[in-house]
Amino acid sequence: MDTRYLASFLEVAQLGSTAAAARRLNLTPTAVAQRIKALELEIGAALLSRAGRSMQLTAAGAALVGPARELLQRTRDLKAIAAQDSVAGDLRIGCISSALGYLVPSVLATLIDSFEHLRPHLEPAFSHELYRKVLADEIDVALMVRPAFELPKEFTWRPLRDEPFVVLAHARLEGRQALRVLREEPFIRYHRRSYGGLLADRWLLEAGVVPNERFEIDALDAIAALVRGDLGVSLVPQWQPLHAHRGLVQLALPGEGLQRPIGLLWRRNSARQRLIEVFSEVLFKQLAASQSSFYGV
Repeated sequence: MDTRYLASFLEVAQLGSTAAAARRLNLTPTAVAQRIKALELEIGAALLSRAGRSMQLTAAGAALVGPARELLQRTRDLKAIAAQDSVAGDLRIGCISSALGYLVPSVLATLIDSFEHLRPHLEPAFSHELYRKVLADEIDVALMVRPAFELPKEFTWRPLRDEPFVVLAHARLEGRQALRVLREEPFIRYHRRSYGGLLADRWLLEAGVVPNERFEIDALDAIAALVRGDLGVSLVPQWQPLHAHRGLVQLALPGEGLQRPIGLLWRRNSARQRLIEVFSEVLFKQLAASQSSFYGV
């Protein structure tokens, strides 16, 4: 049985669309449909059926999903074990979304240029979703915000940077006190479904600040654009791109302020430990060389 056919089946099952699966797999819809048909002929049962514009699992297809995922996982592990003394194989990297625009591209370029047989795969998501994916072994390593709770002992956390929070405001508010601005100006909230947004929300509660909330946004670039348009102020991490945004000021928080810990999370004794170590070292070298901030959602 060709594992590529199983992978195509799982993508269609997850996305509910042959076209969507084809885009993710970098194939044509016809090629994906042919793989599914070949798999169904080998299995001897229909696995998917069309319902309007979407594809739905049949009873046989639903029964196959779990074993197919397990088989693909074991196949990836076998490849990783066989190549554990060399830098070769697939590495599934999850990362906070805005990281893709700054430090991560240079890291990926170095990996691709330096290690011919290393195949990195990217999956952007919020930190809470990346944490779930690491636990479920859906990704190998996550570049994310550290959760506020204690991590299971079977996982490794390598700190990358502690990011200070600032009040991001329009340039007209330069020189004003951060707490006063948060209380008086319309507030653009850093979305609470992100770990960073939860940290900001907790700090506001402890500081006794009840902001006049106007929007709740999950993308830091979008928040910066709204603040630059003088639509409100926000409490956000001091991520690297802020230095490129004109028309904005960063107001320091009083006292010890607030920080957001960024780092790498992966499972101890992973079959891809060698690849994770290579990725980690390249990432930290790039950060040290640039001497710049790295931030994300």
